[in-house]
Amino acid sequence: MKITIINGSPRKNGNTQIMAEEFARGARESGHTVDLINLAEKQIAGCKGCQYCFAHDGVCSQEDDMADILANLDQADMAVFASPIYCNDVTAQLKAAIDRLYARMQKGFHFSQTALLLDAASPGTFDAAIVMYKGMAAYVKWEDKGILAISGMTTKGSMKDSPDLAKAYELGKAL
Repeated sequence: MKITIINGSPRKNGNTQIMAEEFARGARESGHTVDLINLAEKQIAGCKGCQYCFAHDGVCSQEDDMADILANLDQADMAVFASPIYCNDVTAQLKAAIDRLYARMQKGFHFSQTALLLDAASPGTFDAAIVMYKGMAAYVKWEDKGILAISGMTTKGSMKDSPDLAKAYELGKAL
């Protein structure tokens, strides 16, 4: 299976990337191919809602890094969304990429399985992101393979010391 992880953290080598890499390690050990896309390195504009994509076989009118991400997802069997939680939801970077998936709403998605990886300082901040993810997955009939939410991320690198990091590896390994 080909898995694409979209890391929505604006921080390079931060807690979300550590968690995503651990998930990827587990998935690779189970024989899967994994691409990890770090949105911190990408330029992605928000969706304009122009519906150009509906008349052009899913091609977006905007020319930015989302075109490469969509091309990658067109080959993936599974998409994993990873994000730290800022202000009770996923980052603006991940939300922009998710909104740009609109380009495939009429055409359809190649991948049919998804997972969600979240981290935050506080344990009570995951609800909005989980509700959004579950609603999106239900709407387009993606099979949810797991949701992992890890709290206690008070500083960059806290994930390395979290006993819950093993759960990211285990989720990837279980696929």
